Amino acid sequence: MNDQTAFFGGSIPENYDAGLGPHIFADFAGELAARVAAEDPENVLELAAGTGIVTRCLRDALPLDCKLVATDLSLVMLGIAATKFDPGEEVSFEEVDAMALPYDDHTFDCLACQFGVMFFPDKVESFKEARRVLKPGGVYHLNVWDGWDGNPFARIVHEAVEKFFPEDPPQFYKVPFSYPDPELIEADLKAGGFEEIAIETVNFVKEIDYPLFVQGLLHGNPVAAEIEERGANIEEITNAVEAALKSEFGDPG
Repeated sequence: MNDQTAFFGGSIPENYDAGLGPHIFADFAGELAARVAAEDPENVLELAAGTGIVTRCLRDALPLDCKLVATDLSLVMLGIAATKFDPGEEVSFEEVDAMALPYDDHTFDCLACQFGVMFFPDKVESFKEARRVLKPGGVYHLNVWDGWDGNPFARIVHEAVEKFFPEDPPQFYKVPFSYPDPELIEADLKAGGFEEIAIETVNFVKEIDYPLFVQGLLHGNPVAAEIEERGANIEEITNAVEAALKSEFGDPG
């Protein structure tokens, strides 16, 4: 994972969880957790768990005796995730590289990964590892973002920020939405050893708390660091992003 996409330290996790979580992660997390729970697994491995948005939904949806292991490359993100659970809840948090899973073959009934695969440098290798640690008949539930056409907020943020840096704009918002092609995803999964593959489109429409959402969009990922490196006024850019979003989606006033 390159430095741009891997750096989720400092205040980024808090802004990610508070600003982006309610707007673009929570609904998908509940939907994904329900799919995993429907498998009636005895143990589940979550990849790229981040701040535990999906992890919390999984724990609530799974039987009490189902073992849940949540993993991520960022211990800071996992630290926030751990605060969402009471002592005694059946969940563990581990620093793990999704392309080199430290688990024996055929360990888990089910794997889950929400909006993480796009960041894996070698997606096929990550799928091979996922397939390896799944028990025979096990299932891997994952989701990825559609492109900018299906997620116009990302295009709007990128374009608003780009105006301040026409020659060298921050590139982060190209990464999460760079893996929307169902045919490519299916081909990569097959190359990773999966045979039965089903792909569905899931849509949610959200009401926006603009200040909170913009805080997450600019400070809940490496974009803020990219802006600071260029010596720009983050407050001015924040106002521009909020104005651009309101122009596109409307302002309830």
